[in-house]
Amino acid sequence: MAKAPPLISLLLFSATVLLSFPAAISAIGVNYGTLGNLPPPIQVANFLKTQTSIDSVKIFNVDPNILRAFAGTGISVVVTVPNGDIPALANGMQARRWVSANILPFHPQTKIKYISVGNEILLTGDNNMISKLLPAMRSLNSALVRAGVRDIKVTTAHSLNIIAYDLHGAPSRGRFRPVWDKSILAPILAYHRQTKSPFMVNPYPYFGFDPKNVNFAIFRSPYKAVRDPFTRKIYTNMYDALMDSTYSAMKALGYGDVNIVVGETGWPSACDAPWCSPANAAWFNLNVIKRAQGQGTPLMPKRRFETYIFGLFNEESKPGPTAERNWGLFRSDFSPVYDVGLLRGGGRGRPAPALPAPSTAGGKWCVAKSGATNAQLQANIDWVCSQGGVDCKPIQAGGSCFNPSSLRMHASFVMNAYFQKNGRSDGSCHFSGTGVVVRSNPSNGACKF
Repeated sequence: MAKAPPLISLLLFSATVLLSFPAAISAIGVNYGTLGNLPPPIQVANFLKTQTSIDSVKIFNVDPNILRAFAGTGISVVVTVPNGDIPALANGMQARRWVSANILPFHPQTKIKYISVGNEILLTGDNNMISKLLPAMRSLNSALVRAGVRDIKVTTAHSLNIIAYDLHGAPSRGRFRPVWDKSILAPILAYHRQTKSPFMVNPYPYFGFDPKNVNFAIFRSPYKAVRDPFTRKIYTNMYDALMDSTYSAMKALGYGDVNIVVGETGWPSACDAPWCSPANAAWFNLNVIKRAQGQGTPLMPKRRFETYIFGLFNEESKPGPTAERNWGLFRSDFSPVYDVGLLRGGGRGRPAPALPAPSTAGGKWCVAKSGATNAQLQANIDWVCSQGGVDCKPIQAGGSCFNPSSLRMHASFVMNAYFQKNGRSDGSCHFSGTGVVVRSNPSNGACKF
């Protein structure tokens, strides 16, 4: 997962949000990270096989315990070469030894589908790794062929910092960064065409979206759409813009025919900002799944994208901000953080709602915590009222909630309005730790919450 913005500006169901996909989901994978107190791989493999429709996993190493656990499950596995191993693997002998040690003991019992040579190598800025990336890919591919393994493709995953053009302007004019386009990415794309392997990218609207246009990043309405002045295509979400910019960059180099695989994408269910919630994460991933099933994008209509959602579990041991530990579809006990229709028997056959259905029944409200500062309360008001979809007129002069003229009351009103609109999921009352869910109705006279 990219840790910096790209250069482009689910067993028992938890009481969060239920979104069902209208048919059985296939060709959807997940990234299986292991930084936390998580169940052993054999339990994970059995859970995915028996309880979900997830048909592939992507791991960030070549852990033999994981590879053994998935043997005989029918679930495909993408393995990753550690970044630091890349320079050595440019050597053919070292590549053959690596394949003999890490692939041949497990394949074909374990359906290894791809080898990703490192992860987001260009983002590292390490010139030695970057220069040895394609040679290592070629050496590993040759080692597989020499060993008689022809059903494993070699690729590498790219952060979208490889794109230089401002995607908010014209996705059809997306281009690779000049320092990398012809010297690095064109030869990699030529390799993919020759070996019929996919170009793998990690499109993350979460990194680099406009906070004033959050809905554009998470497929929600209302949003500020983007119109491409060259194609006249209208973009209703940032994900499609990212994908079409990638395609345009590939096409500009003459490789628009190379298949694209989404190696990572997702949205955290919690972070240090109000736009992270189980409802928003579910809605984002549901729409990504629709595209994987063939909805396509404006420049690639009906095209299917093999997609790996990030991630399988909330990883409690990951360092960094709150979001880093809250990307999972499931908790460590296999209970779902939210559902996007991947559980077997989980609400199939019903159409997906236009939005997670909000409700004010059941006695839950969101109010400002007593310790929140005035600056934090005002920031919450400003953010909610700038998003659209929440009526902030009641807290304005003459409105039903203007009196008592209290910043805490005003903030609580709009925070609760946002909470109710987003399905009353606890995550949508986080507000950077300044919101709290209560069971007593905070309405005051004419001011109805």
